[in-house]
Amino acid sequence: MQRYVIEDARHVPPFNQPASQLTIGTRPLKIHQEDLFQDVLPRLLPRKQRQITLGGVFSSPRQLHEVRGPAIVYRDNLWFDEEFLTAFMRGALASKRACRAAIPATDAAFSTYTLPLSTGFEPVEDERGNTFYLLDLWYFPADYTSEWQPIVVDSDAEEMGFYSVPDFMTMEQGNLTHYAPGRAVMSIESWVHIYFASIIYSLFGRASRFDRYVKSHNFYSLKLLWRAMLEQRQLLSTHEVVKVGKNTRIHPTAVITGPASIGDNCNIGPGVFIDNCTIGDNVTIDDGCCLMMSSIADGCFMPFRAALYLTAVMENTIIAQNTCLQMCVIGRNSFVGAGNTFTDFNLIEQKPIRAADIQGNLREVGQVVLGSAVGHNCRIGSGMVLFPGRMIESDVVMVAAPQRRVISRSIRFEESDHHFIRGRGAHHTRHYPRHDEDVPVQADERW
Repeated sequence: MQRYVIEDARHVPPFNQPASQLTIGTRPLKIHQEDLFQDVLPRLLPRKQRQITLGGVFSSPRQLHEVRGPAIVYRDNLWFDEEFLTAFMRGALASKRACRAAIPATDAAFSTYTLPLSTGFEPVEDERGNTFYLLDLWYFPADYTSEWQPIVVDSDAEEMGFYSVPDFMTMEQGNLTHYAPGRAVMSIESWVHIYFASIIYSLFGRASRFDRYVKSHNFYSLKLLWRAMLEQRQLLSTHEVVKVGKNTRIHPTAVITGPASIGDNCNIGPGVFIDNCTIGDNVTIDDGCCLMMSSIADGCFMPFRAALYLTAVMENTIIAQNTCLQMCVIGRNSFVGAGNTFTDFNLIEQKPIRAADIQGNLREVGQVVLGSAVGHNCRIGSGMVLFPGRMIESDVVMVAAPQRRVISRSIRFEESDHHFIRGRGAHHTRHYPRHDEDVPVQADERW
């Protein structure tokens, strides 16, 4: 079977990279897609079609007529999980026709997380008056044809409360809840989408599917109980629920509850608490750190007492001691200094938080609580407070000062402190220019 890719070259702020190069969970989106096709399609396709090869790369859906089937075509900024791809392919193969994936407009999870800040979904109404949105994901059993049918895949989500708070924080809507999907898809056009895909769709979805499986499979419940007795651990801390990679060292006083996944060559120090997290390879989490429902990509380092709550961190990033990140996304190769607090609640305006879409326009996200985003290759000093929904662009250096303790607006590269600090060591190379810049811009070396 051929695999055709429609490239989306637009840069996602504040990272200044296309979505395909950004890390969702612990893997870049491009690698996630390729691995998923290699894992899922061979299980569903006839034997002669199980070898998946790259058929071509398009810059626009207008090139679909070049497809030579059987083939699957997708836009490279589209994140979907194994369950969504499986449901779509089963429906497409059963129809024996050319198909295009779609999501229902009335689906609670998709309308809450997938649609806000998105620009690429096309609404369609069927003969019964039902509205759904078309995705850039096609299946062709033979060569391209314009006569395809939609395969509508619902999220099969369940509402999950994740903490109870006073009514003023939820605008009298009750407890704060999320929709944990059984199947998920997201167009990555904003840092908020990375947060939704990495945390809500991935971690909440995994926990929901695990709970459903345990409730519906009595023998598996007995297996969990037996493992807990054998290991003398709480049910959600057994090796059946907490997956640990090779050469990973975990201090006996660390507390880890699942479902959770920890990669190879990691070091988990004393007093660490980890709950429903995904942690990549070569990660060090030192004494007293607290990670709740967060994803940490490869090569990250957290000294003592760092706290992450519903936060996604990309590769090779340091989160220093006593820093608190809530519902945030942090880019790769960045440093967030000690004692920083990224807030997630508007103290003055108690209304849904706004965030930037892929064109830089501020739009409501539909969330009462939401953190901030830091780009790649950033250096954030100590002791600052960031307001909700703000962004710090890639390659920015921020040093705490009396006039810059509370960050109430987004920070662009031109405002980076390394431009203004005099001294021979004041140099910071720009690795992630904006899409309209011809060459990377470097700091003035005359300083």
